[in-house]
Amino acid sequence: MKFAIAVFAPAHAPAARRALLFAEAVLAAGHEIVRLFFYQDGVHTASANVVVGQDETDVAAQWRDFISQHRLDAVVCIAAALRRGVLNAQEAQRYARPAANLPAPWELSGLGQLHEAVQQADRLVSFGGA
Repeated sequence: MKFAIAVFAPAHAPAARRALLFAEAVLAAGHEIVRLFFYQDGVHTASANVVVGQDETDVAAQWRDFISQHRLDAVVCIAAALRRGVLNAQEAQRYARPAANLPAPWELSGLGQLHEAVQQADRLVSFGGA
């Protein structure tokens, strides 16, 4: 089965951890993840500037490692990211901001990528959001 997964919650929220556990279980069961789409506050998961306390689990780092290890398509909604200050080098330059904070493996793109993923997947599963 093919899954598209949308994450609306930031890494420090329980929904982001549940989404990661679900994604791990999907692959462990032999299914496919067509795309991971981070939207609304979920875009904070991709920021290189998030720092967690020493006594906390770094879910953002776990997401980054998971995506890199499995070479998954991880898309960050550009509109939501710009509103929240999550920028790649190109957008930082375009808007004259002092630094980029969106490292690999994350990619900025639009909502069309979520729509496309839904068309390719058998199921869309979302975590977080209102």
